[in-house]
Amino acid sequence: MRHFVSAACGIWLAGVAPLQAEPVVVVELYTSQGCSSCPPADEFVAMLASNPQILPLALHVDYWDYIGWVDHFAKPQFTDRQRAYAKAVGSRTIYTPQLIIGGSDRIEGFAPEKTAKRLRAHLEAGSSVRLTVRREGDRLVIRAEADPPLAEPVRVQLVRYTPEQTVRIERGENAGKTITYTNIVTSWERLGDWSGREPLEVTAPFPGDEPGAVIVQEQGPAAILAAARVD
Repeated sequence: MRHFVSAACGIWLAGVAPLQAEPVVVVELYTSQGCSSCPPADEFVAMLASNPQILPLALHVDYWDYIGWVDHFAKPQFTDRQRAYAKAVGSRTIYTPQLIIGGSDRIEGFAPEKTAKRLRAHLEAGSSVRLTVRREGDRLVIRAEADPPLAEPVRVQLVRYTPEQTVRIERGENAGKTITYTNIVTSWERLGDWSGREPLEVTAPFPGDEPGAVIVQEQGPAAILAAARVD
């Protein structure tokens, strides 16, 4: 399986080379240590993370825990976020693995070529929102400006994540496997809403060494208009 994933990711790297320095496309992976279909997608995320224009974020859900292996990365909050995405498009069903690209494109299962096509479309689309984030000690200075101004308020969010961690799974569908997870989300916090009409400047606490990202997203949840990494 590893060789298949590597080959598939090679296709992706050839198809989605960096186009410009500014855009960062957020890819949310909804996954679980208890899901037998998830390891190829988990490995694919590591490949996506090698491209500076792609920010993959692994959100571990808790609805597989009943099988016999509790995913200690999972949070009910992430399950709720995935359900909110489904509700926003009138669906009652959620899946693992599931990729949500830029807050708007949903891909169920492991589909690297389809993912590459959607990523390229997002990279080429650009955004009307210019977002900059500067770290000053244990706080962030966040600035954003929309041109043209936005028609509806958007949500400003702060995400923290662990870059990598390896887990040996002892029970459940993946019993006996050792899997390395990438960009494991540890918190997803709403900082506030922004009208998108006037320039935004806010500060937020950012203690510790864990990396993160600021994400500006239409409410729903819906399209992600801008994102910036914080190391």
